[in-house]
This record gives sequence, structure tokens and C-alpha cells, in this order.
Amino acid sequence: MEFLQQYGFLIATMLQQGLLGLSLYAPLMAGQLSLASPGFYAVGGYIAAILLTNPAFAGWRDSLGYGIYPLTWLLAALACALLGLIVGVPALRLRGIYLALATIAFVEILRVLSLNLEITGGAVGIFAIPQPFGFVDRWQYLWLFLPLLILTLLFFRQLSKSRTGRAFRAIREDELAADAMGVSPTRYKVLAFVIGAVLAGIVGSMSAPFLNTWNAKQGTFDASIAYLAFVLIGGSRSMWGPLVGGALLSALPEVLRGLADWRLVINGLVLVVASLYLPQGIVGSLSRKPKPPTRPKPPTLNEGPSGPPYTSETT
Repeated sequence: MEFLQQYGFLIATMLQQGLLGLSLYAPLMAGQLSLASPGFYAVGGYIAAILLTNPAFAGWRDSLGYGIYPLTWLLAALACALLGLIVGVPALRLRGIYLALATIAFVEILRVLSLNLEITGGAVGIFAIPQPFGFVDRWQYLWLFLPLLILTLLFFRQLSKSRTGRAFRAIREDELAADAMGVSPTRYKVLAFVIGAVLAGIVGSMSAPFLNTWNAKQGTFDASIAYLAFVLIGGSRSMWGPLVGGALLSALPEVLRGLADWRLVINGLVLVVASLYLPQGIVGSLSRKPKPPTRPKPPTLNEGPSGPPYTSETT
């Protein structure tokens, strides 16, 4: 128990960041570089914070009790799915860096709206968000994030084996060839985008009470880059990559806290070294199979041991 008291918050944060990395992994399964996850994460958090603190929903809280918390998760998932569908259909006509820029613009639009809307608390945000299920310590959020992580990994595992997962891989490898084989790129890319949006929204709705406050800083361009680093460092071709990258990059600043400002320098060096020497990410490099040694081709009947063919002159 003492261990959880001391390190429980860090472990819960590592799981939370790993889940957010997985929300970015979903569009990448279909070859889409989307950086919209912080926007959906912020929307999910605001839905939970408003339902749990706004006087207009006091009747709901009184009648549902602790049941209000699963309701916030469900509403966050539905709202982010709808918003992901609305944003994804036009945005996913773009590719590569242009899609990344479009999703960054989406995150910035949501940030500006949250700064200027009264219901979101403006620049101050929403404070004193009630804790779910009588939680009194932050480590108890492991009972929320850990089951969600297990369910998410099981979902991605089954998805990768399904027809939809094979369609995602086909689009990622060659979109034109997939389209020629009857796979609808638009349909499956939007589906992958919505899956990532739903996951980010659910994590946001759980994170609002976890952080006890929610404001516009939760969904920013900086967060988009951080989530992208999770995927790049861990590896983008496996569901374990974003999880490992998110956990590592979340824990590293805390482990190096005793080095004061130098911990930020070391954190940056880790990112640079990993990008240079582990281009497939940590998980991708560990799972890469070594190439079997090549054997020399045996000489044919018309070929000598050193290569040149025999002729009447050489004999």
C-alpha cells in the first residue's frame, strides 16, 4: 500500500498517457497522421466536468448517484464519435502533412472556443470536480484506467485480426491498390478516425476527476506533439508501441526530477537518439526479425568455381 501511495499517481498517469497514445494509433492503422486526439480528449473532459459540477445537472447527480460517472463516459464517447464523424469526412480527404495540419487546426478551434464559452469556465476552467466512487487517493484511478487499457488492447487485437483490420492495413500500405480491390478508403479511414476519437473522449471523461480541474490547457498543439512522440518512440506498427512510448515518456521526467532543469535536456536527448537509431520505435526494433544469412550460389555445369564459364580456350 505504501508503494501505491508513493507511486500510484505516476503509474495511473503512465496508463492514461498510454491510452492517449493508442487513440493516435487508431488512425495510423489506416495510414492517417491525425493529431486531433487532444481535441477529443478535451471535449470528453469538459462533458464530464460540466455534468459533475454544473448546477443545471444537480438533479441528475442526485438521482443517479455514482451512476453519473459511467453516464459521463457514455456521453463523452457518443459526442466524440459524432464530432469525429463530422470532422473526419471532410478532413480525411487530405493526406500526410496536410491532414496533420487540418487536425491541428481542429484542436486550436476547440481550444479557442473553450477559452471564450461561459459553460467551460473560460480561461479559468472548471475546478473541484467530484471524485468517482468515493475515491480518496489518486492511485485508486488504477481501477479505472487499467480495465480500460485491457479492454482497449483486446479490442485492437481483435480488430487487427478482423476484416476491418485487414482493410486498414491494405489502405496503409497502398491506398490505390486497396481501392482497386474493392476496399473503400473513405469509409475505413473515417472509421479509424472515429475509433481514435471515442477512445480519447472516454479517457478525457475519466481524467477530469483524476486531475480535479479542467481547462483549455488540456487540448493544445503541445499535447498533439507529445502524443505523436508516444507513437514515434514506441513504434507505430504495433498496438504496444504507443503504450510503451506513452508510459516511458510520462515516467522519464519524474524519474529525472532530481536533476532539476537538466531532466528536460535529457528528455530531449532521449527523443533525438530514439528517432535517429530506432526509426521503427522501441517495440518495432525489438520485434524485428534478423535476416537469415545468405548462402553462396553453387556453380552450374557451365560455370567454374570462380564464376567465368569454361571455354575451349581456357581448357
